[in-house]
Amino acid sequence: MKYRKINDQYESSILGLGCMRLPIVDGKYGEIDEEKAIEMIRYALDNGINYIDTAYPYHEESSEGLVGKALLDGYREKAILVTKNPVWKVEAYEDFEKYLDEQLDKLQTDYLDIYLLHALNRKRWEIIEPMGCLKFMDEMLKKGKIKSAAFSIHDDFAFFKEVIDSYDWDLSMIQMNYMDVDAQTTVEAIQYAKDKGVPIAIMEPLKGGQLAELPSSITAIWDQDPNKQQPVYRALKWAADFDNVKVILSGMSNMDQLKENITYADQLEAGSLSIEEKEKYKEVKATLESRVQIPCTDCKYCMPCPAGVNIPANFRLYNSSYMYEDQEGRAKVYQTQVKEEFRADKCTECGACEPQCPQDIKIIEGMKKVHERLSIPIQ
Repeated sequence: MKYRKINDQYESSILGLGCMRLPIVDGKYGEIDEEKAIEMIRYALDNGINYIDTAYPYHEESSEGLVGKALLDGYREKAILVTKNPVWKVEAYEDFEKYLDEQLDKLQTDYLDIYLLHALNRKRWEIIEPMGCLKFMDEMLKKGKIKSAAFSIHDDFAFFKEVIDSYDWDLSMIQMNYMDVDAQTTVEAIQYAKDKGVPIAIMEPLKGGQLAELPSSITAIWDQDPNKQQPVYRALKWAADFDNVKVILSGMSNMDQLKENITYADQLEAGSLSIEEKEKYKEVKATLESRVQIPCTDCKYCMPCPAGVNIPANFRLYNSSYMYEDQEGRAKVYQTQVKEEFRADKCTECGACEPQCPQDIKIIEGMKKVHERLSIPIQ
């Protein structure tokens, strides 16, 4: 296992275990298969992974409790334990610590190695920053309830700069993979954070698993390379190439994935990609993007929909079913993970969205296409 220094207190395994996709029972996200999940977490800690990341809402608020059980019997001492404050639930300053105390209780520990303000965006920041979230972080550091203060973010680079400039952070977590270099917080953020002395943790290096099983038409681009490598390894290798990325979080769902990724992690080095390899990643990205059927940029100008339809989310699933040649997989997500009231067939054809769309997308027609493609029978 390779390790990278976060700060004077912590050196993290380059691969971290994200506890948001643990084994579950009968497809129920909120019902973790306790035996298998504990086995996975302990196997990770016994085999070089020391960064264990969870959060208040994961697995319908059951992940932290499970992680707490897994870290008994001496395993807490092996872990850099990380969780996140559910800032969207905070209504008053006292709530910050109330939720932290609840999390410490679930995790059966007196302190957290790294504590993040979770999933920041501008709207949330404008609520919690005046409420005193930074003062809260200072107080918890002084009390010893947390050892390092951090944040995770789902917003653009301009907002990232605003947040990172606001405090002496120990870490920032961003969503990044070779497909998302221009989405949300961009690659620029990794360098900006480095200049500020703030290490980066990367989440979604496999884009929610989409980069793990690429169609042969895409892997063929790489297969011209005599050093044939698996899509998962290529995705992790891309993320690890940045020297300011100190840990790459993977939400592994079974022991086979965990063992495979541990094997890959032993080979991850910063600055290892050649110019030719970087061009291949760009070619793969361009090829996948060329398959987009509806040019939605997720700007959300069409939202909120009067009928409650999540228009950008429906278009993302529809487009990805073509990009990754996976109609059945995206249909399963549409039918089992997208709430009924958000689905495309709930469009009432009121037309309020279409004048707002900068891309001039015929959204009403598009919603019909989405539902037709993603409502096929699934196994």
